[in-house]
Amino acid sequence: MHKFLLLTALALPAAMAGAADTALGKAIARDYDAHLAPLFDHLHRNPELSYQEFKTAARMAGELRAAGFEVTGGVGKTGVVAILRNGPGPMVMLRADMDGLPVLEKSGLSYASKVTQKDDGGREVPVSHACGHDVHMTSMVGTARQMAGRRAEWSGTLMLLAQPAEERIGGARDMMSDNLWQRFGKPDFALALHVASGLTAGTIDVSEAPYSGVDSLEIIVHGLGAHGAAPHTGKDPVVIGAQIVMALQTITSRELSPREPGLITVGSFHAGTKGNIISDTAKLELTVRSESVAARELLLKAITRVTLNTARAAGIAENMLPEIKVTDDPAPPVLNDPALSERLKAVWRDKLGGDIFSTEYKRGGMGAEDFVNFTSNPYIPSVYFRVGGTSAAEMAQAARSGTAVPSNHSPLFKVVPDVSIKTGVATSVVALLDLLKKK
Repeated sequence: MHKFLLLTALALPAAMAGAADTALGKAIARDYDAHLAPLFDHLHRNPELSYQEFKTAARMAGELRAAGFEVTGGVGKTGVVAILRNGPGPMVMLRADMDGLPVLEKSGLSYASKVTQKDDGGREVPVSHACGHDVHMTSMVGTARQMAGRRAEWSGTLMLLAQPAEERIGGARDMMSDNLWQRFGKPDFALALHVASGLTAGTIDVSEAPYSGVDSLEIIVHGLGAHGAAPHTGKDPVVIGAQIVMALQTITSRELSPREPGLITVGSFHAGTKGNIISDTAKLELTVRSESVAARELLLKAITRVTLNTARAAGIAENMLPEIKVTDDPAPPVLNDPALSERLKAVWRDKLGGDIFSTEYKRGGMGAEDFVNFTSNPYIPSVYFRVGGTSAAEMAQAARSGTAVPSNHSPLFKVVPDVSIKTGVATSVVALLDLLKKK
């Protein structure tokens, strides 16, 4: 075995080490060394904020066009659609997201991002791929190159979507509003992956509900301004807002079934300009997570009830009650199609070995994703799976020290790119070859 391939195989968990001995595994390893590694380096060093992915989209369009795809840019603002037609058969869609986050990277990596950009408010902010979208894009390019070189092994149409603004929960909806299916055809199946730092590199996780639904709200609390030394002459929106924050927590603890996932987080609370001045307004920003229609309805109705009545209890007049506004676009939960999940798990197990599946990973949070806006109306059978991003050695060290591995969105977030990307390409190609199997 070539020295590079041998080292690659030895560095991987058992499942991917086995895959490195196959023709597919060897081809992916060669392509990673020659093409994908420098592509990842470039994407990691050059992140762009949501809706500003102009250079990223151009690079993705160029990569996919070079792989032999018909490419259309500017779909849903900065989205890219790439099509490879290869005879009769189903159409299968694979999506990768492109946007970075306004997070200062502190990973210590030699290729860490030093990029800054102006956000929507005109503020200069640091930008990094603190959620791994660079892994997703590089995996997609690797998958495109493998599928283009294997036309003799499949039949149908492969659609690749490079999506903007996933972090803003709006990019998928924007691409759909740009008549995505009407212009390019509606897929029969859809796939997406996400790298996860809490999952061992070389393994994947396929769960029933990989992501929760999300609603983003803003509450404007109105009060009556006064001197900080004479609070009795005003109505303090800071105190009312604080009471609202605490009261909201009783919704999930006392109104939602304890076995039903649900979350209300107030992540931002702003009011006032000086310590001795009672402001006349306070602003709260909330994220609300749910995984069923009934839970979402309960949470949203209860938020309105608790907010308005807390203000009433503080003596706020009816014409000055808090305003509750929806900010970013909502997204329903991402739910994998059961039949398609079982089909792909069987083919992954057969082609990549049973060790490809993580046995210790358990989803702990309620992260959200807008991929579902591609697959819910009309319904498209889909599978969204996680790919491990942290080496087994680092996972073991974290367990010994009792220190958690830095999560996605952390300034310290980092992945093992070679193993993560090779796993992303291998799992994607194996799934696509099965879904686009020649009859």
